[in-house]
Parts: sequence; C-alpha cells; structure tokens
Amino acid sequence: MSTIETKTSLKGGEFLIKETSYQDVFIPEEWTEEQKMIAQTCHDFIAQEIWPILDKIDDKEEGLMQKLMDKSAELGMLGLNIPEQYGGFEKDFLTGMLATEAIGSGHSFAVAFSAHTGIGTLPILYYGNEAQKAKYLPNLADGKWKACYCLTEPGSGSDANSGKTKATLSADGKTYSITGQKMWITNGGFADILIVFAKIGDDKNLSAFIVEKAFGGITLNPEEHKMGIRGSSTRQIFFNDCKVPAENLLSERENGFKIAVNILNVGRIKLAAAALGASKSVINKAVEYAGQRVQFGHPIGTYGAIQHKLAEQTIRAFACESALYRVSRNIEDAIEALQEGGMEKGKAVLKGIEQFAVEAAIMKVFGSEVLNYVVDEGVQVYGGMGFSSDAPMERAYRDARINRIFEGTNEINRMLTVDMMLKRAMKGELDLMGPATKVAGELMSIPDFGEPDTALFAAEKKYIRNFKKAALMVAGAAVQKLMMKLSSEQEVVMNLADMLIELYVCESMQLRVEKLVSMKGEAECALLIDMMRTYLYDAADKINKSGKDAICSFAEGDEQRIMLSGLKRFTKTDTFNTKESRRRIASKLIAEGKYCF
Repeated sequence: MSTIETKTSLKGGEFLIKETSYQDVFIPEEWTEEQKMIAQTCHDFIAQEIWPILDKIDDKEEGLMQKLMDKSAELGMLGLNIPEQYGGFEKDFLTGMLATEAIGSGHSFAVAFSAHTGIGTLPILYYGNEAQKAKYLPNLADGKWKACYCLTEPGSGSDANSGKTKATLSADGKTYSITGQKMWITNGGFADILIVFAKIGDDKNLSAFIVEKAFGGITLNPEEHKMGIRGSSTRQIFFNDCKVPAENLLSERENGFKIAVNILNVGRIKLAAAALGASKSVINKAVEYAGQRVQFGHPIGTYGAIQHKLAEQTIRAFACESALYRVSRNIEDAIEALQEGGMEKGKAVLKGIEQFAVEAAIMKVFGSEVLNYVVDEGVQVYGGMGFSSDAPMERAYRDARINRIFEGTNEINRMLTVDMMLKRAMKGELDLMGPATKVAGELMSIPDFGEPDTALFAAEKKYIRNFKKAALMVAGAAVQKLMMKLSSEQEVVMNLADMLIELYVCESMQLRVEKLVSMKGEAECALLIDMMRTYLYDAADKINKSGKDAICSFAEGDEQRIMLSGLKRFTKTDTFNTKESRRRIASKLIAEGKYCF
C-alpha cells in the first residue's frame, strides 16, 4: 500500500466530464520500499532465470516452462494476490500490477505466468465457493497445479457467448458431462486445472466449471506454431464426455459469461502493465545499442534521427505508466471503499475493477500499441541486426504482436470503451448529455479572449479541458445524429474511442508531472515537463484527426462547418519545439544508458 492516501471521488468514465487534482492521483514515484522489493525480486528472476535461456524456452524444451513456474512459485510469485489462508501473500491490487509490469519483459514465460495467475486462477479466487478455494488455491499458489482458461472456440472469438461446448447434467444430478472444442488455450499442453466455459442444456448463457485434467475425456491437438510467444504452450483442447463433479460448477448456472467479462477486465489492465514492462526492457536495449554502435565515426545515438526514436519510445512508455497507475490506484481505492462498506474481498475486487472497465479497455489498447511502437522502432534502431534472430529485437517484435489481439482485440476494446460510456450515461450513472449540450452551445458563442493564465501548467490544463470538449462535442452530435445506428458505424465509434484514449493519457501524464513538480521543483522535473508537453502537442493533432474523420462521416453543410470550426478551436495548442525537447530527453537516456524515468 502506498504511504500516500489518494481517495478518489471520480467514478469510472468520469474523467471526461470532471477535472482531477494532482493531489488525488497516485504516481509510480510513490511506491513503498516493500513494493519496490517485490518488483526487484520479479525483475531479478526474469534477468537470471528467463533471459539467458530464451532460445530453449522458444524451442519448448520438455518440462522447462513448468520448472520455471515452479521456481517462481518458490519466490512467492504465483501466490502474490492469493489470500494467506490459501498459501498466498495477499498483496493488494496495486502491488500485483507492479509485479505484472516487472514480469512483462519475460517473453513467453510472462504469457504462461499471466495465464496461470490471472485467467487460470482468478475465476476460482473471485467466484469459487469456500470448498473450491480451499481445494484448488493452495496448489495453484505453490505451483503444484498449473492452470489454463478455456473460453475461445473455433466459431466464437470475440463473440464468446456463442460458444457451442455443451455440459449435460446426469440423471442423478451428481456429474456434468462436457463435450466440445476449445482453441488458442495458453498453458493447454501442461495445465492440470482448466477453467472451462460451456452451456448447460439449452441455456442462453455460458456456465463455468473447474475441470481437472485427471477427470479424463480430454485430448489435445499438437502445439500450435505461432508467429511469436513460441515458448508458451498453445493448444486446441477437446472434451469428449468429460465427467465433472456437479460441485465443480463455478458460481451459478449461466453466470459464466459474467465471469468471463469480469476476468477479462482484470486481464486487460494487467496486459497493459505487462506491455509497459516489455516496453521499458526494449527501450533499455535500444538505448544501450545506440550508445555502442558507431557509424560515420560517432555512436548512432548522437544522430537526430535515432534520438527522435529513443525519445518518442520513452515518452510513450512514460505516458502509459502515468495512466496505468493512476487508474490502478483508482481501482484500489474503490476496492477499499467497497470492503469498508461490508463487501467481501473477492467481490469488492471484481466490482472495483468493473467500475473502471472503461479505463481498463483504454489501457489495454494504449499499452499494447505503445509496445507495438516501441518494438518496431527498436528493430529500426538496431538496423540490420534488428532483423537478425541473433539480436534481441527480432523476438521482441514477434512476441509483442499478440497483445493487440489478446484479451479482446483492440478494435473490440475501442468499441467497448464508447459503448460502456454511453450505457452508463443511459442508466444515469454518468451525466454526459449535460456537458455535451453545454459544449454545443459554446460553439455558437464568442471565444473567451480574457487575460491568459500564467500559472505553471495553466496552458496544458486548458488544452486538456478543450480536448474533453472536443470529445463531448463529437460524441454528443454522433449520438444525436445516428442514435441507434451508432453501434453499426464502427469507424465513428473507433474515432471517438481514440479521442477518449488520447485525452485520458494526456490528463494522466499532466497530473503526474504536476505532482512531481510539487514534490521536487520545476528544475528537477525539466525533462519530464518536456515529455509531457511533447506528448500533448502531438496528441492535439491526433484528437483533431479522429474528430474530423468522425464529423465528416455523419455531418454535412453548416452543421459540419460549425463542428469542424469548434474542433479546430478545441485542439489548438501553442507552438512548441519538439525537436529540441526530444534531443534533451535522448541525451539523458544516452548518458544513463537505459530508460531512466
């Protein structure tokens, strides 16, 4: 737990309509010593046990992944968030997020680890009854049993509830017989415990079951040959009249889809943490190489083209980190508040994360796309060696690609971001129409040209307020114009999501830098201010482009002209020399020889 209490009054999605004080956000510079020690243990494990044998891992040496997971269990890594009564360490959500980041640079091991500790274990932790928890959690925490999650089927990917795997209850009511096919199952080749989703009889919705491989009736296809994460076991699993005791039904009948959705909320934000850890690792390697590789008589890190890449990699990673731990602490605060209100811990965790499902989807998209950018430019920094499997960037590039598909594709998560916001507005949980109507009225008014505010970050705060106005204007007009057809206008929905993603990250970054300045002073934070201002400057154009594309999709004539004029006003920023800003950032990176922010 952080030593600085940051109780937030914001609910999930309210970042669009309310302002946040820097005093109310958590920043990574506030980690406790215990949290830092846990992260360092995870870092050391990856550096000492994983990186030296990545080729062996990718070759799927028999039994190797299981042995590595057993070693991590000895350090307590598998049971970090499991209650002490079940053999775990019962650390809070925020600490779990930091550990996930630290393990994120572990390539295929990170995937196997996350599948076991996340989607493989959490359904039992959060939805299991006492007998199920007592039986399974201790063996999952100490690594005796390995877990996997069986949801996806050949005909049901993003549309998970359309799965055709069936569960039939026996006449005596003592067992279920499961028959069906699952695919893309991480850890499928060696998992002892399977979380399996199936429909009972003619049910409309899925139910979930805890299945032991020892129950029988389970066969596996050979390992999949994949573009990346080659060391992780990925198999199709067939259930052929697999007999499962009735007491292994997880939660209630037809509650499986809800379990899947809520566990995916956890998976999405944890994926962002893992992507952040991988991004920092790649940046470290790129910076080190740029300092050592000499061309035309100088290290390539002294050239502007390379400096731009290193700085931009770093800016995006810093932005991701700022937003990730802002919302992670929001979730932690929500969990604590729910527990104080009398809610059981497991339910409080799920409810707390569900409250911030919008931000979880945002972070999944942003984190995976930051990593995508970082590895792509990492290859470019290495040049020809970047394309060689003898150097680290080739594997990093391949392994990163899956993250835009895992835990719901980025397209699905973009659409979910907007859909969840609008549904909350329709339920009266978020007042979007009031602010949107106010912004629409502002379009016809004369802009305020009063005296400029000269306070530190006044300009940046104004930019962010205007970015929010831009999103409200476009979203409000889209809802009014398209109404029920909006969900089928997926390009417009994704334009809106991109606006929300950028403004959320901008605000998170600005708040973090402002808080750091309050702690350390402006001079000490000069490079962080550079990063924040560079990001906001570029984000303004991204928001403008997304908004313009959306407006031109549904508005015409005077309506279009007025909205485009308003968009231009709301995305206007002062000029800023991003070249010199990035050069200053890159010089610091080269001097330190690593990601140092």
